[in-house]
Amino acid sequence: MKREFDESELIDRALAGDRSAFAELVRQNQERLFASMLQVTGSPEEAEEASQEAFIRAFVKLDTFQRNSQFFTWVYRIAFNSALTMRRKKKARVSLDQMREESGLEMGGEDDGVDEPMLRNERVALVRRAIDTLTDEHRKILVLREMDEFAYEEIAEILEISIGTVRSRLSRARRQLKLAIEAIEKTR
Repeated sequence: MKREFDESELIDRALAGDRSAFAELVRQNQERLFASMLQVTGSPEEAEEASQEAFIRAFVKLDTFQRNSQFFTWVYRIAFNSALTMRRKKKARVSLDQMREESGLEMGGEDDGVDEPMLRNERVALVRRAIDTLTDEHRKILVLREMDEFAYEEIAEILEISIGTVRSRLSRARRQLKLAIEAIEKTR
């Protein structure tokens, strides 16, 4: 029977050179990290890349992990920053006309026969486009709270800011998101 090790034991073993212990840490956290990065990036390829890069960096820097948080929180912070860096590098400026053309949102006009999944997908696409217009600071805080559903304390730890700062940034980010959605809807 295979013995299950807790996170702390796995980290100790990995630091002692046991690569299988680190592989177990990856196994325990990879699905959750990928799902979170998929919410951040909107792309399976970018989510996979950010997750892999985070685990590589975590392996190399494991001796710097201070253990005042869970391993997942630490590796999530690494992946999140990696995903944002990738997004900044890859982000091409696209005009609102190009977005409408590519999404086809105006092609059929207002149809009474449109079903709910299509409307839901349209709303999701609208929110994603609006989020893409936000500053990194506002995008980070919204993704962590609204998509990944982290508690304020966890967000403060991930972003290394106070809980009060989390609250104020989240409030500003929500306000900016609302304005961005309204601006995009006006162009329809």
